[in-house]
Amino acid sequence: MKIVQVAAARELLRWTQADLAERARIDRRTVSNIETGKHKPNANTLRFIQRAFEAAGVEFVEGYPGVIMRGEPRRIRA
Repeated sequence: MKIVQVAAARELLRWTQADLAERARIDRRTVSNIETGKHKPNANTLRFIQRAFEAAGVEFVEGYPGVIMRGEPRRIRA
C-alpha cells in the first residue's frame, strides 16, 4: 500500500480520518499526519491501515487512484 492510497481508500469508503483511526486502532492525528506528509508511517502502522481497508472490501491496485472495491472491474486511469 502506498501513502497516496490512504486518502483514496478513505474517500472510496466515505470514511473520516476518525473512522479509519478507530478501525485501524491508531490515533486520528496519525492518519492526518500520514495524509499530509508530516509523518512517515512505520511498517506496522501501514499494515494496520491496510488491514482495516481490506476488511471493508478495498483492494489495492496499480494506477490511479490505486484502490477499488473488491469485485469491481479493474479500470486503471492514467
